[in-house]
Amino acid sequence: MGELTTHELVTRLRGWVERLWPDPSRAAEVDAALRAEFDGDGRPVDAAVCTELQAVANRWSKHLELVHEPDGDREADVDPPGWPPPDPDAVARRAAFVSAVTRRADGVAVVRVDNLDPVELAAPYLEAAFRLAAGAAGVVVDLRANGGGDPGTVALVVDWATGGGPPRRICDVVYRDVVRQWWTPGRPAATAVRAGTPVAVLVSGRTYSSGEALAYHLQQRGALAVGETTRGAADHITPIRLARTVQGYLPEAYVVDAASGANWEGGGVAPDVACPAADAEDVAAERLLTMERTLHQITARTDH
Repeated sequence: MGELTTHELVTRLRGWVERLWPDPSRAAEVDAALRAEFDGDGRPVDAAVCTELQAVANRWSKHLELVHEPDGDREADVDPPGWPPPDPDAVARRAAFVSAVTRRADGVAVVRVDNLDPVELAAPYLEAAFRLAAGAAGVVVDLRANGGGDPGTVALVVDWATGGGPPRRICDVVYRDVVRQWWTPGRPAATAVRAGTPVAVLVSGRTYSSGEALAYHLQQRGALAVGETTRGAADHITPIRLARTVQGYLPEAYVVDAASGANWEGGGVAPDVACPAADAEDVAAERLLTMERTLHQITARTDH
């Protein structure tokens, strides 16, 4: 069997774009660009070729990824296989990526979450973190290293950080043939961030995918975003084996936030307070404490 050529890989990729891409207008533009730049390209596929193809497709979707695996031995997919189930033991060992909960000396609580494991496994660890943050002068959700994961876990954190209460619609996820709505699960206000407590979310160039979704949804609901602009990947992707040596992660849906009617594709989540990511926690804590003092002053004047 001869080596896979760039033209052959592009033909397969274009077929999946036509089949999966959620909005036909972007799909047509990606298809045209791939044809124009790679039609008839006889180069054997290697990591550099995958990088070139991905760079072209990323003009329309920052989340599309192509990974060259020279020792790959799986046949190309005929139908989307979906994501493999998580390993509960692995999730337990990493505490569902709840990497740290810090109660600063200034009274601000910082909850660092570096990825978003499936909510049915992540919930116990997140709920423990939520309890440790209770009563804080301000709450910081640190997503500077968050590479994404489960939208259900996004909904759980949004519910807690925005005060709980009855279920609320967060976003629509638009597929080619169906729209799926995501709602907060609903929780007693007493188990959520206390009303009037200022909230910040920390972002960086490493914040990606559903990590960006969590940051964006929180920002649209009043949280202060602090740090650096995120990468701008707002599509939902699914794994597709394009060839023995090429693993693809291809868009199958896009997000529409219920509050803004938009998303962060291409432009990323832009911080309200821009600063180096390394400084974001201190900057956020200072802003939150200023907000808290201002709120207390307003409340004291109103009470009198």
